[in-house]
Amino acid sequence: MPVPHSAPAAAVSTVRPQALLFDLDDTLWPIAPVIVAAELTLHEWLAEHAPKVAAAYTIAVLRERRMALLAERPELHIDLAALRRAALLAAFDEAGEDGALVDGAMRHFSAARNAVTPYDDVLPGLARLAEKITLGSISNGNADLAVVGLDHHFKVSLAASQFGLAKPDPAIFLAACDALGVPPAAAIYVGDDPHLDVEGAQRAGLRAVWMQRSADARLPDGIVPDAICTDLDGLLAWLASQLQP
Repeated sequence: MPVPHSAPAAAVSTVRPQALLFDLDDTLWPIAPVIVAAELTLHEWLAEHAPKVAAAYTIAVLRERRMALLAERPELHIDLAALRRAALLAAFDEAGEDGALVDGAMRHFSAARNAVTPYDDVLPGLARLAEKITLGSISNGNADLAVVGLDHHFKVSLAASQFGLAKPDPAIFLAACDALGVPPAAAIYVGDDPHLDVEGAQRAGLRAVWMQRSADARLPDGIVPDAICTDLDGLLAWLASQLQP
């Protein structure tokens, strides 16, 4: 089992943890292969139902157009589904396809986007963690935990698209703590992104665990998590040390 370790410069908290909050994508499951598969099956759907769009735009071009739209409308970064929908509507319009079909395209994409495969340690790890501490989640993505089948583990789940602000804004971390009824100092956030998850949570007053799923991942200078773990087994071991009287 990988040994969790505290970052050397992290502040030591004497507040007993009451809640553990999770990022989702790339913390509980790998997201890149899911998005690749979802975009592939979406393009196949377009070839059948909106052939003019499929003929005019490859997957790569649709992605480029989506990123260009995000540059024009940065407010859409808090709702990636709305971004994809807006980009598809523009493509349908330019290709001369019926925009009413975009609803079906989004349903097809959403089903594939939620077909995630949790890391091997996640299902047993969440069950064990839930026996020790209240769990919640905060995500900038648009995974549907009910569809994924993990919603029952979390007392509170906040998504940026619903809340209106995204990580690393302190407000979304504080809102989750408030919903759980715990002060930020008694909450721990776990995520893979050093800036969004670690730095964001710490600036909101939470402790932060960096989930280093990839051995090649590195922390930027100046970001010091309270602990570094490679899986939920290591997180359980570290949490046990924090829960000691």
